[in-house]
Amino acid sequence: MAELSFPKRPYRTKGGVHAPHNKHTAHKESVVMPAPAMVALPMTQHIGAPCKPIVKVGETVDVGQQIAGSDAFVSAPIHASVSGKVKKIDKITMPDGSRVDAIFIESDGEMRLSPEIKPPKVESLSDLLTAVRNSGLVGLGGAGFPASVKLNIPADKNVDTLIINVAECEPYITSDHREILENSWDVVSGIITVKDFLDIHRVIIGIEDNKPDAIKALREIADSSVDPKDEIRVLPIKASYPQGAEKILIKACTGREVPVGGLPSDAGCLVMNVGSIAFLARYLKTGIPLISRRLTVDGGCIADPVNVIAPIGTPIKDVIEFVGGYKEPPYKLIMGGPMMGIALPNDELFILKQNNAILALSEKEARDYTPSACIRCGKCLDACPMRLQPLELANAANRGDIDGLNFYHAMNCMECGCCSFICPAKRHLVQNIRMGKALMQKAKREAIAAKDKGGKK
Repeated sequence: MAELSFPKRPYRTKGGVHAPHNKHTAHKESVVMPAPAMVALPMTQHIGAPCKPIVKVGETVDVGQQIAGSDAFVSAPIHASVSGKVKKIDKITMPDGSRVDAIFIESDGEMRLSPEIKPPKVESLSDLLTAVRNSGLVGLGGAGFPASVKLNIPADKNVDTLIINVAECEPYITSDHREILENSWDVVSGIITVKDFLDIHRVIIGIEDNKPDAIKALREIADSSVDPKDEIRVLPIKASYPQGAEKILIKACTGREVPVGGLPSDAGCLVMNVGSIAFLARYLKTGIPLISRRLTVDGGCIADPVNVIAPIGTPIKDVIEFVGGYKEPPYKLIMGGPMMGIALPNDELFILKQNNAILALSEKEARDYTPSACIRCGKCLDACPMRLQPLELANAANRGDIDGLNFYHAMNCMECGCCSFICPAKRHLVQNIRMGKALMQKAKREAIAAKDKGGKK
């Protein structure tokens, strides 16, 4: 097998925009939040099959104890993030508006660790996959894909490159940046574990060049004796949005392109978020599953922006109060970043596994614009990193034209929002495309149902 080389500079990618960074919390140490009075842990915190409760109302639970799970392959168990008593199992509203079951735990304030917690014994790839599954780890960059599934690479895929995603290109968010500065040895330890068990000999840490302190910290470790074969390299990439998207990062780091409808493994790559890889290292050392999460709390309405390490399931309003509350009522409250995050109706919702930020934006930061007629400037075409035609997609969505949506490859849209951001007419392009994709999925479900009904006859 030919030896893989490392790029001296990132490969050129298409499109993107220069969104303001607003990284106000990059140089502020993370603070640990104490146990809230109550947590709510939804049974759907990942892509895939939802979990089912394995505890009953009134039962006492400990921190790290598994409280829900599923036998489905694409799933991840859920663990108690506080010690206390199961108060109820009830429906809650998720950020996307869906209603799911959730386990409510009334905290006793002790944060008592489960006696069953112990570091897993990992001697093979099978052991590693089992350990990752048991840890409850999902993609901490926001996607929420079960990590055990991602690491279970099909035998017919030749994955030769591990890419660590530290782009963190969304404005405001600095949780990954702080992960590196505060836990850089965990990052490298996790990398070595994954590359050794998966027999990968090229690791590229893709990090935007607006994080010089993090780049320095990573290079100091990667250049040390922990990597004697020099298989780990740090690659600074251009600070622009959406460099952190998997397909864009793969292109920037390797020059390869993921085929339409394909996965990173189709391009010979495995992409992992830096927070995920660091957590994996800690889990293998301690056996403590995914029960907390570092998230950036920022925005013009936040009194003291900072990164908070909070128990999963903590009410958002409790997190806001912990950092000093609101300076003024937020004009818009967002879970995630301003480009791809979800606007929340209020702060009564709860912190999820894949939640990396809560932004309370002022009217100046998030004011709405009235869209005007398209002037055919083509800026949305230039900005689209997937080489799509956003205007045609948005128009097809408005018409409910499924054939048109298919013709213009709507499902290849990553919903990054570059088209809406750059549009001088302030047209709601990505919002319309998102609705168009929902129409396509609905039409697909109806077609399958009709086929099944016809088959039964």
